[in-house]
Amino acid sequence: MEARFCAERPVVVVGGGNSAGQAVVYLVQHARSVRLVIRHGDLGRDMSRYLVDQIERDSRVEVFRESQVCELAGADGRLESVVVENLRTGLRRSLDARLLFVFVGARPCTDWLGGHVALDEDGYVRTGPAVGAPAGGDRPPDLLETSAPGVFAVGDVRSGSIKRVASAVGEGAMAIRLVHQHLARMGREPGG
Repeated sequence: MEARFCAERPVVVVGGGNSAGQAVVYLVQHARSVRLVIRHGDLGRDMSRYLVDQIERDSRVEVFRESQVCELAGADGRLESVVVENLRTGLRRSLDARLLFVFVGARPCTDWLGGHVALDEDGYVRTGPAVGAPAGGDRPPDLLETSAPGVFAVGDVRSGSIKRVASAVGEGAMAIRLVHQHLARMGREPGG
């Protein structure tokens, strides 16, 4: 996001998680106004408290709870308004907007695993203590190890992970060490 595109323009942000909250806190410093659209009623459900507090304190931010974007309007390829519908009442409201930022989260792409490793209720891969004992294993899994002994998961696909590049890189480095330890327990050399 470049602040120069937002300068003194009305902005709409869609999403109820930390990424959306961080965007609002950043954009409100540059935009004329920021409207945040969330599908549920509780801003703090999926967003860190410090972000909720900043958003709720800023008079330039308006939060549309239990709402969704149902229409975009404009002319000559330029956004002019965003129509928001309240999911509870069905009431629609047109919001002046020149920019729209969508942070609606992600769904893990784990279907291909075909039940070979344990997943949480949202489809993320369980690792470490969240697994219990691996299938057919005689020990608890290592920190990043899945329910399949010797199979490790890192990054955004891992249940409970911090969805940040730096965290994924750090987990990847840690997994290398854990794989080496696993191979040593099996009496095998890494790379051999």
